[in-house]
Amino acid sequence: MTTTGKIAIRERVSFPRWDEVLDASDLGGKRESYAITIRWYLKWCRDNGLVASVDTALGFFAWAEREKNPKPYALESWKEALRWFFREASRVSGVECRLDNAGLPDWQKRLITRLRVENKSYRTEETYVGWCKRYMEYASGAKEGAASIATLEGFLDGLAYEGRVSASTQRQALNALVYFFREVLEQELPDMMEYRRARVMRRLPVVLSHSEMQALFGALSGTYRLMANLQYGSGLRVSELIRLRIKDVDFDNRYVVVRAGKGDKDRRTLLPESLVDMLSAHISRLKVLFQEDQQSGLAGVYLPPSVASKYPKAGVRWEWQWVWPSRKLSVDPRTGIERRHHVMPNRYQNAIKEAARRAGIAKAVSTHALRHSFATHMLEAGTDIRTVQDLLGHQSVETTQIYTHVMRRPGLGITSPMDRL
Repeated sequence: MTTTGKIAIRERVSFPRWDEVLDASDLGGKRESYAITIRWYLKWCRDNGLVASVDTALGFFAWAEREKNPKPYALESWKEALRWFFREASRVSGVECRLDNAGLPDWQKRLITRLRVENKSYRTEETYVGWCKRYMEYASGAKEGAASIATLEGFLDGLAYEGRVSASTQRQALNALVYFFREVLEQELPDMMEYRRARVMRRLPVVLSHSEMQALFGALSGTYRLMANLQYGSGLRVSELIRLRIKDVDFDNRYVVVRAGKGDKDRRTLLPESLVDMLSAHISRLKVLFQEDQQSGLAGVYLPPSVASKYPKAGVRWEWQWVWPSRKLSVDPRTGIERRHHVMPNRYQNAIKEAARRAGIAKAVSTHALRHSFATHMLEAGTDIRTVQDLLGHQSVETTQIYTHVMRRPGLGITSPMDRL
């Protein structure tokens, strides 16, 4: 490593034909703004006697923030352009020189790399990195060191006894840290299977009656109402609902395909007959938005890495578009590419909670209550529990059996002794 001024230069990047690669890209209207930013950066390097590298790019951003005082969206657009520059330089040269993870500690870079190699979701990446950051902060003051099982147990005990986290939260932290120890610290944890985890308390699910479901739907309107109708009618998890793509809705055969659901498994579930016309009309309206995005040269929707490598142009094809697209564009945190993502789950979740309040439903209503209600009402109608298990995507029928504790049991003749007085 050499030093020029205050900037340490590693991995000099040679990408003389970047402008030709940019011209041939599918970035559409972004090409010009990318070209302006890249030329500005390269001129800044020449003026300061520097070369293009990840380190000088970080120095460029620091200088730009200090001297230009840009708006946050402007700074993000500059970073997006240089992320593209270094990403394409890596691809063309075969030398790893990405800007995406620059400035991060080595353990975090290794963790993110492993998660992405294994195609973990971005939500999993955020969760694992978040827990590992908390652990490394805790371990910095531990005598035993970060790679010690004693340090790990102390951290987990602190979550349970001082942080008073739930058993599921503690289990989530443990899963993240076991992965961290194995993949980053390269240390197996055979004894952690015996770790004294917090006791998991089984809670009965919140289930709405038929009249409460009707009241909830009556307090919703527009797209959120249709989303709630489909979630209840198909028994979807909220993550499965918002990630539906056009090709996953089979109108002819009346089913919905859930891709890479919990456990990374595909399954089919019901498409309610009563929603066919409304959902079909909704999807037809989306085609106008899709055509506008294409005309503006917007990058295609996010694709799973395995699909993107095999079918790189699939993201701009109609069948791969989201059923519930966001109104606003957003920058992909992994690639820096601006594209149209699906609607954010928190917006839909807030809409459901507010609708329950307006409907006067005196229960802790969440989006998952719609899935619980689907399962319970199916069982009450006499549907076989194995069928409900398959529709929900439960690995074990024991998970599905919890709904038998909250369902009404017509025809059994069971009455309270109070009613016999």
